Amino acid sequence: MFVWDALHDLTLIILMACAVVTVGVGIATEGWPNGMYDGVGIVLCILLVVMVTAISDYRQSLQFKVLDKEKKNVTVQVTREGRRQKVSIFDLVVGDVVHLSIGDVVPADGILISGHSLSVDESSLSGESEPVNINEKKPFLLSGTKVQDGSGKMLVTAVGMRTEWGKLMVTLSEVGEDETPLQVKLNGVATIIGKIGLAFAVMTFLVLMSRFLVAKAHNHEITKWSSRDALQVLNFFAIAVTIIVVAVPEGLPLAVTLSLAFAMKQLMKDRALVRHLSACETMGSACCICTDKTGTLTTNHMVVNKIWICEKTKSIQTNDNKDLLMSSVSEDVHGILLQSIFQNTGSEVTKGKDGKTNILGTPTETAIVEFGLLLGGDFKTHHIESEIVKVEPFNSEKKKMSVLVSLPDNSRFRAFCKGASEIILKMCDKILTADGKSVPLSENQRQNITDVINGFACEALRTLCFAFKDIEKTSDADSIPDNNYTLIAVVGIKDPVRPGVKEAVKTCLAAGITVRMVTGDNINSAKAIAKECGILTDTGLAIEGPDFRTKSPRELEEIIPKLQVMARSSPLDKHKLVTQLRNVFKEVVAVTGDGTNDAPALAEADIGLAMGIAGTEVAKESADVIVMDDNFKTIVNVARWGRAVYINIQKFVQFQLTVNVVALMINFISACISGNAPLTTVQLLWVNLIMDTLGALALATEPPHDGLMKRPPIGRNVSIITKTMWRNIIGQSIYQIIVLVILQFDGKHLLKLSGSDATKILNTFIFNTFVLCQVFNEINSRDMEKINVFKGIFSSWIFLAVMFSTVVFQIVIVEFLGTFANTVPLSWELWLACILIGAASLVIAVILKCIPVETKKDDDTAKHHDGYEPLPSGPDLA
Repeated sequence: MFVWDALHDLTLIILMACAVVTVGVGIATEGWPNGMYDGVGIVLCILLVVMVTAISDYRQSLQFKVLDKEKKNVTVQVTREGRRQKVSIFDLVVGDVVHLSIGDVVPADGILISGHSLSVDESSLSGESEPVNINEKKPFLLSGTKVQDGSGKMLVTAVGMRTEWGKLMVTLSEVGEDETPLQVKLNGVATIIGKIGLAFAVMTFLVLMSRFLVAKAHNHEITKWSSRDALQVLNFFAIAVTIIVVAVPEGLPLAVTLSLAFAMKQLMKDRALVRHLSACETMGSACCICTDKTGTLTTNHMVVNKIWICEKTKSIQTNDNKDLLMSSVSEDVHGILLQSIFQNTGSEVTKGKDGKTNILGTPTETAIVEFGLLLGGDFKTHHIESEIVKVEPFNSEKKKMSVLVSLPDNSRFRAFCKGASEIILKMCDKILTADGKSVPLSENQRQNITDVINGFACEALRTLCFAFKDIEKTSDADSIPDNNYTLIAVVGIKDPVRPGVKEAVKTCLAAGITVRMVTGDNINSAKAIAKECGILTDTGLAIEGPDFRTKSPRELEEIIPKLQVMARSSPLDKHKLVTQLRNVFKEVVAVTGDGTNDAPALAEADIGLAMGIAGTEVAKESADVIVMDDNFKTIVNVARWGRAVYINIQKFVQFQLTVNVVALMINFISACISGNAPLTTVQLLWVNLIMDTLGALALATEPPHDGLMKRPPIGRNVSIITKTMWRNIIGQSIYQIIVLVILQFDGKHLLKLSGSDATKILNTFIFNTFVLCQVFNEINSRDMEKINVFKGIFSSWIFLAVMFSTVVFQIVIVEFLGTFANTVPLSWELWLACILIGAASLVIAVILKCIPVETKKDDDTAKHHDGYEPLPSGPDLA
């Protein structure tokens, strides 16, 4: 299929027709087999180009299939073989019991077994935007729908293509990736170059034909035409078509795809799954990263570090026993605390095959349940003792989770509530004493508790409050109350900063990327973590979400440049910040998120980064990149590779434009002056192969280096061909054209060539010199600014392999395939001369890089970010 697609190139089809006619006319004039060599040489060269293109495209498609499979590989929590476990969506079978919570995508068709307040968005299947409530009367859940609220367990009844979603997908064909912005930009460049190439091809053909006709007229042979003349005209046409083939840089889009595919493959190894091709290159232009705190900057393995209970604060060590922890409180207080931990949770405690206890749930829930087990509680016992009547799962709006349970004596209900400290504290009017009694909460006590919460937060602890309320059976059991609770305890949960985050933030700042922390946590703990990571500076601003949303547009314009931390933020605050940064400040914004509520901000941002471990399926669907290890260092790595992609494409553009200019000019100048082209069709096709496919492979797959993160981000509308590149292209082209023109018109004298085959030796020498100049030009293009182009060359084995194979093929073509390529073997002295002329281009490159280029430091390229000085670019950096 890929070979067939590659054969559909119009210029290659024209060349094939030319080759067939050339074979026919050649055999008629020169006989068998001499007459067929030229034509067969063209055909072989075309087939080589087609095969290399097809194999390259095929390898990419395989790579994208692997990435696509990884992208769709979702982990779901199921009960199977009597225990709860995580399995891949691909391994889901009929009979599994799937656990669903807010933000999950339903992975298969099934029937609800049990659930609380479960509502599902079925718009992806039905088109209806209203959420559907799933209950005993309407228990059917369909694959591909999204859980909007509540939680539940579902028995799987159909999987894969047998589901309703699967049947729908069968009717649709897979839609390919859209072109990335860089590809669109390069297609514009390719079109302009193609048109210039077409103009040169037509002019070359007209000049060659004019000279041919003038020569015939001069010899009074204008009316006498032979098959040899027909072959000559056909040869002129073939040269013109080949000039178009060389001029049309089909390698540009290929280079982008290769570079992006290579970057995506490397990022997969570095635990980042790129869902959209364009995200890679866009990340290279990112000016700002709005990051979550929990799990991204921190390890996401939370443990309860401190507890305040019965007006006393205790520090918790994992090896403490329950008697030591609870020695100062009564059995009643101990019992209520354990009830509030085990009854009011979305986690579950399971035994693994190895006999170890596993806690499945969110990191915060896991930490609290782990603490409950440390206190000597038993998860199953508490669930058997009391029946759960109603559950209100945690969501980002309420910032709390509530549950209503029926007590063992069956005479009353008890409501448990846990969540953000300030919210739960407002709901409480009583406090639990050491002997287990509820007493009114005085203002003095309320202030003390607030001071405890702030003290915990300043130690970078995440604080949660636990509260309960007893309700008579006669009361309305359908709703969980929101007031008159009794405060049980305040816990401080520690989530240590990930190793390497501080260095990663420092790298971002050095690269001109502003890092802003946007979190739902308390402002004190947010500031403590931000300072520890190096995000919050002395001149930076920390603000709470409720304050941020009340600011006027003018105030926002003043605040946002200094804003480094936003605490207690809602999803809409995050969305508003991203919108302001993009629309008002024209920044390229990357946003991290893990919850369903983060989806609008992820979709609005230039690059949405969803967390692979903590992220919900809705967040992952809205994102461009999935960070598999939830680590901020990985995000910085994506930015590095994004910059590498852009720089690699620039290197390739510089290399290809140089070859284009030289190939077009040498054939055109030679045709105008001498009436023949020194580079034949087969030779030009080989150059095209070096230039397009092998050049793209060598330059587009260079790994990133540390220097990439020491320059400012590339602006949105900056031209891909910079002044530095134009300097290198024009300088190199002038050198190569001068050398080749001198060789063309005075080569025999300079090289002391004589005899009948002198012209053929000279043409071979010119072809060989041209190719070796491109090999050295490829090395030059490894760095557009720095003089030492050999730095790190041995770390890029693909580059070395391409260089080696190009030289080997060139030796084979010149020394052994002369019949097809119209070359003759060269002496070692002539080979040495070719190498020296090629190597001289390295000296020219050094001279060119010493010529300063005026760089326009506009707002797009080097912004003044939050008090950080714009970084030097161009020659300053070199």
